[in-house]
Amino acid sequence: MSAERPTLPPVRLHTEAELARDALAAPLLARAVRLARWAGPGTRVGAGGELVEAQLPAAAEHLGLTADEDGAAEASEAWRLAVDTGLVEVEDPADEEAEPGAEDGPGEEAEGTVTAGENLALLTGGSPQDVLAIWLDGLEAAHADATAPFFDDFADLVGEDGSIDFDALDWDPETEAEFLDGVLGNLYLLTVSDSAAGDAPVPLPALAASMIVPDDMGEPTDDILEQVSDAMMRLDDQFRVLEPIGIVEYQPVDEALLAEEGEDATPPADDDVTRYGMVKLTPLGLYGIRARMLDAGVEAPAIGDLVGKSADALLGGIAYYPEDGARSEVELWLARRGAGGAAAELLDAARGEDPQAPLRRLHCQQALALVGAEAEPAVRAVLDDAELGGLARVWLAELGAADVPAPPEPMIFWLAVDTIAAQLEADGDLDELQGLVEGLSGQHSGFFDEVWRVDHPATADVLEAMGRLHSDKKLAKDARKAAFKARSRSGSAG
Repeated sequence: MSAERPTLPPVRLHTEAELARDALAAPLLARAVRLARWAGPGTRVGAGGELVEAQLPAAAEHLGLTADEDGAAEASEAWRLAVDTGLVEVEDPADEEAEPGAEDGPGEEAEGTVTAGENLALLTGGSPQDVLAIWLDGLEAAHADATAPFFDDFADLVGEDGSIDFDALDWDPETEAEFLDGVLGNLYLLTVSDSAAGDAPVPLPALAASMIVPDDMGEPTDDILEQVSDAMMRLDDQFRVLEPIGIVEYQPVDEALLAEEGEDATPPADDDVTRYGMVKLTPLGLYGIRARMLDAGVEAPAIGDLVGKSADALLGGIAYYPEDGARSEVELWLARRGAGGAAAELLDAARGEDPQAPLRRLHCQQALALVGAEAEPAVRAVLDDAELGGLARVWLAELGAADVPAPPEPMIFWLAVDTIAAQLEADGDLDELQGLVEGLSGQHSGFFDEVWRVDHPATADVLEAMGRLHSDKKLAKDARKAAFKARSRSGSAG
């Protein structure tokens, strides 16, 4: 029943139906769908499946884009996505049986044939999961485009024999992908760690610095600042590519600023940071980045993951969740069960002597509060339980129940140790923990003369922590002495 600390806090995702609607509304996918429906037997594509140059003006016009290079580029990008996501199928002419008399004439390139792909029908007739699966393919394609090499003149890279000199690009695809994934991971963490902060866009300089500046560095060096500046410019290009697939809302770097400062885009401290780019993950972006992290083996929990699992899995899974996330997960879990049975299952899962057991008992008590009075029979059934009896009495008293038996003194001390052990395991707020330590030790005269005898696995660790945290120097010393006695007792007992 032990739990490992998750790498990331749980994310609260929109429903699949809402996410599917967002996916269909993503500008790039919406354009790809329109082109897939527009395409037909007469659509001319090259051997690689791309629209031939002569076809681009008609495609741009169909999408309502401008009849210039930008419009043609956007139409070409949308078509590539239609191909990459299976909205259209392109049959390479090399795979077809050549018809008599159909050989290409001088100067003509072989062209493929276009048919509707199976995924096109799924976008309108399939489930939300079908739509999201297609969109995730589109995200993968957009990510690949965002990490593709940038060059001013492709012709300079092509040798006399037609080969491409990739070394001249100074481009490592794995390094580029890892860097962008790291940035998106940091953006994801900022979004899910604090719901209030997660609603606000993140300045591009801060995001770039999070990947470049070492955590232990005070004042960044000129070299580090230059690296941050380079990263900002690369991220500016990448977020411009990623925004149309719907994962981010992006305010690009101010073009006027680039003209003013040339290659040096490191912002002065007193300047308007919004001019250097602002980015925010959308709800669809949270879903997409989480899906990519899960594929990479990263633990990225979501609220609702535990709804169909046992009480053991629930209490272990929410062990290190923030309070609001744990409450939401428990509410969903309880909604699937009868209150009485759920209470007994939770109490049974709260037992144990492992390091996470005190934290499970704390979450069990909080979960029982959500069950309400219907949990009373199950709680009364454990009043004489050595591990759960104290918890049961506290819960019944908070409920306002009658006839709650007074706890025996050893149970009071055991519960005090268990309560502090839970907060220590959770790495709670230091001021709150200090208040808890001083409150519990102050409720009983001679607390430290007695508590070291408590038969709890965490007794010595709790007393050592109390010695560090207590503001009263004499009582802190008493706590340290008691910790020594507890260690000695435990050693002699072992």
